[in-house]
Amino acid sequence: MREKVREILTAFDGDKSQVIPMLQAIQHEVGYLPEEGMEEVASYTGLRRSKVYGTATFYSQFYFTPQGDHEIKVCLGTACHVKGAMNLMDTLERELGIRCGETTTDNKYSLKRVNCVGSCALAPVVMVEDHVYGRVETKHVKGVLDKSAASV
Repeated sequence: MREKVREILTAFDGDKSQVIPMLQAIQHEVGYLPEEGMEEVASYTGLRRSKVYGTATFYSQFYFTPQGDHEIKVCLGTACHVKGAMNLMDTLERELGIRCGETTTDNKYSLKRVNCVGSCALAPVVMVEDHVYGRVETKHVKGVLDKSAASV
């Protein structure tokens, strides 16, 4: 893993201002930010590890564990919440056997909450990758999962 991260970092000149792009590049290639990746960024830039960890943990875009092949996002914005999005989240958690923020053991799905996807007229909304499923009811959850599984 360290060698792969070192190879990724060669695209950068080691300037401290490039920490976020470095972390993004590592996550893009590896799929998440492994501990070794953050340690290598610290070494490469001359920053303390705590500074790199602090930067990575500040931004919600960074993941510290491998993510699933399919990212499922449940919109919990006002319109979706009012239309039953929490029931969708509960149903997805039961169907997948994970809690929000987790990834299935087979790394097939990661389940996340988002505050708004900008599709309020379609509330409640579930997104799988970039595909928006609108007016989703709990009885539709299995179909949404089946469609996403078929696209692997």
